[in-house]
Amino acid sequence: MDDPIRHPLAYARLLRGWSQNDLVARLHRAAAMRPEGLRSGTDKAAVSKWENGRKTPNIESQLLIADAFDVPVSDLERYPWPHWLPGRDDPAPLGAAYTVQALRDAQRAAMNRERRTFLTYSALALAGLASQSATLEPDRLTTALGGRRVDDELVDWLEDTSTKLTALPTEQRQHTIKLMDAHLTTVTDLLEGARYSEATGRRLHHLAASLSSTCGWYRFDQGQHHAAGKLWNAALTNAHTARDRDLGAGVLSDFAYQSIWLGHPGSAVEPLSQALIHTSHPTARSLLHLRRARAHAALGAAADCHRDLAAAETDLLTDATDPAPGWCRWMSTADLAVDSGQCLLDLGRTDEARARIDEGLTLLPRARDKTRGVFRTYEARSLLQAREVEQALVVGNESLDLATRIGADRCVTLVRELAPAFKPYQQVHGVPEFLQRLRAA
Repeated sequence: MDDPIRHPLAYARLLRGWSQNDLVARLHRAAAMRPEGLRSGTDKAAVSKWENGRKTPNIESQLLIADAFDVPVSDLERYPWPHWLPGRDDPAPLGAAYTVQALRDAQRAAMNRERRTFLTYSALALAGLASQSATLEPDRLTTALGGRRVDDELVDWLEDTSTKLTALPTEQRQHTIKLMDAHLTTVTDLLEGARYSEATGRRLHHLAASLSSTCGWYRFDQGQHHAAGKLWNAALTNAHTARDRDLGAGVLSDFAYQSIWLGHPGSAVEPLSQALIHTSHPTARSLLHLRRARAHAALGAAADCHRDLAAAETDLLTDATDPAPGWCRWMSTADLAVDSGQCLLDLGRTDEARARIDEGLTLLPRARDKTRGVFRTYEARSLLQAREVEQALVVGNESLDLATRIGADRCVTLVRELAPAFKPYQQVHGVPEFLQRLRAA
């Protein structure tokens, strides 16, 4: 049974400052104001059953609840109970019935740069998504939808266009995000209104998952964490419906990385652990182990961190007959080295950390500018911990230049976070000017 405080109805009620009796009174008033003359037999016991998940309100009661909370009736038609209720922004559950809902929610969030920029899903919500992904069997796809039939030629073109857009370098992708958004909208429209076979449906859901994941990363890079989470929720729901557990594991890894980035490493461990259950490709497993190592290091769990780092290295060096999934194909020894160095920094082993970060930067291909900017910031941090301020200043300036050029706000923010460590060294030539740059960035 759900904790009643966590049920969406209870949460919406408490946000308004209403007791259960207050809600009952408002439902009676809403019934009296309905033109069709509805009568509400709702009492406190009925509200308790709804909030405990023991009973679902019938459609008449849902209409009155919507009236009480000023929710448009169209939302009831679009979303099932209780997902139309206002208040806490929980992720859509997995299942074919929720794929389009999750995509539409994500598209609204991506277009609306509003107050919830830094709101992310709770550890409980992420654990729930991870558990569903690992244990819930995908539904069979509905094939008799309205509209014109989607043929393979159209899906081929959609997939090819998506591949070309996704393959653009970071510096160019910042100018094409509107094309990605439009492409995702097209795929969503087809899923919602077209006719297609089950095989074609799986391809469309897979494409929707891939596009949502990519669009989510763009929002993450721009610091729009609420929109990123919505898009990744849509990606996970569609990957599940497409029966691609590897892609679903990649999306869980994205959620985990975001949690670590925002300083909530405890929220990352369970999604990564669940993702590892059904992921077999060694490159994918290497990345999942590496990100879990990052979470363990941030939590100070040294033994768990080292176990995951060892597993990540073993998996990365394991030959595979099939190519790595697209979401982790970039994973390399450079990533393993630098992220291992970041783990060691978190664990206070500065000298070893510097050596690993230097090794990784040497191995990183020039084309991966965004990753280079992040890694260079890690390098600056390690230099500051070693009190090599002049060299840290050089690296910090280079990181800021790169982050600004590629238009990645989160990378600029990462460089800004170096400011407190530089402040004790304002007598060093160039440090005051760098701090001024950070304030203006």
